[in-house]
Amino acid sequence: MTNRKIQYWVIPPDADSEFVACMEEVLDTYEEPYDSDYPVVCMDEQPVQLHKETRTPIPATRYHARRVDYEYERCGTASVFMFTEPLAGWREVTVRPKRTKVDWAIEMEALLTTRYKKAKKIILVCDNLNTHTKGAFYEAFKPEKARALVRRIEFRYTPKHGSWLNAAENELSSMTRQCINGRRFATIAPLRKETQAWSSHSNRRQRGVNWQFQVKDARTKLKSLYPQIKA
Repeated sequence: MTNRKIQYWVIPPDADSEFVACMEEVLDTYEEPYDSDYPVVCMDEQPVQLHKETRTPIPATRYHARRVDYEYERCGTASVFMFTEPLAGWREVTVRPKRTKVDWAIEMEALLTTRYKKAKKIILVCDNLNTHTKGAFYEAFKPEKARALVRRIEFRYTPKHGSWLNAAENELSSMTRQCINGRRFATIAPLRKETQAWSSHSNRRQRGVNWQFQVKDARTKLKSLYPQIKA
């Protein structure tokens, strides 16, 4: 029997006008020049399983790596929020016990009242998850404040099965590989400390995103996504 490997991939639909419309809007957004009054901010999130060691690890020596027992105790989950401003080379990682509408609204409010306090409006690139809505602010704040926050956000949703269009997903993937994979966190506190240290280190290097895939490229290389116009 032949052993065939399976590669999991996000496969976009063929001839999908809604996918194309959202994709081109996001690609146009990435082509816009930097404007501190209207900064482009991308966000993404992911759950993280918390694990507790059942036996004390053996420290590394000159002759062998750190040894960790294969058994562990599950301690629930946490949610990691990634916010990034590609043109500024800035990102911020926060960790919360859950990722409800209220959690998301609170994180957005923190950005709008601190780093982007002077911005007239932020252009927010995110996926169309049911927690990423204008209504979320009304579940977290009084109507007056909720409306004030909503007026300062312009949503640019990535299409379904098009998460590769979100620069924050790339940052989240890098952070996961460099900071989380292969490690066990029993509680939110050490996870928050390590992810914040990662983002601070990356910010000091001002590692930005050089996004070069444009609408003209999509129309050439992703023709199958575009509906065929009947004469």
